[in-house]
Amino acid sequence: MGPLVIVCAAIAQDRLSILKELGVKDSKLLTEKQREEIFKNIEHQLKYELTIIQPKDIDEAVNAKSYNLNWLEADKAADLLNKIDTKLDNDVSEVIVDCPSNNTNAYKNYLKQKVDNEEMKLTVEHKADLNHLIVGAASIIAKVTREKEIEKIKKKIKIDFGSGYPSDPKTKEFLKKYYSQYPLIFRKSWEPYKSIVSSKSQTKLFS
Repeated sequence: MGPLVIVCAAIAQDRLSILKELGVKDSKLLTEKQREEIFKNIEHQLKYELTIIQPKDIDEAVNAKSYNLNWLEADKAADLLNKIDTKLDNDVSEVIVDCPSNNTNAYKNYLKQKVDNEEMKLTVEHKADLNHLIVGAASIIAKVTREKEIEKIKKKIKIDFGSGYPSDPKTKEFLKKYYSQYPLIFRKSWEPYKSIVSSKSQTKLFS
């Protein structure tokens, strides 16, 4: 539930070691507290752009006939690359993109069509945040930003529903109780959401 955050980060090649010194790695390998601390330390060490994709837009992409979430992410990533490319003092030597699927060739070809700079060298990898510091840094920024967005939602509705991830018991319980009361914050294409709606419909049918 909640938004999806995509980040494009850039740093000079000779400054990459700073990210390692500051503890940058794949955001999923860090605790929330560690991510927040690293974010504070790295946000002034690099340049970045981000975009926040709301549940409604995610659902539209997932439910579209000739589109999907991967292409939505690719479109947003290309927008960020075009934006950050115009703001950098030097030419970008290489761009490393974290592909959401194993089909890296298709993703790369799609991106190439969307990026304005034809000279930009694109490296597309699945789980690139595990192997590249700059991608790890981008994943930390994305994760911290998403967590901040989740906190905003909690404050607005005055309910602590946990992390917003389907594995979280608090989130599961919140979904069961409030799936119809707060429809805008849920990804309706999300299997847990569809499962709850389906089970509630069946309950009404057989009650």
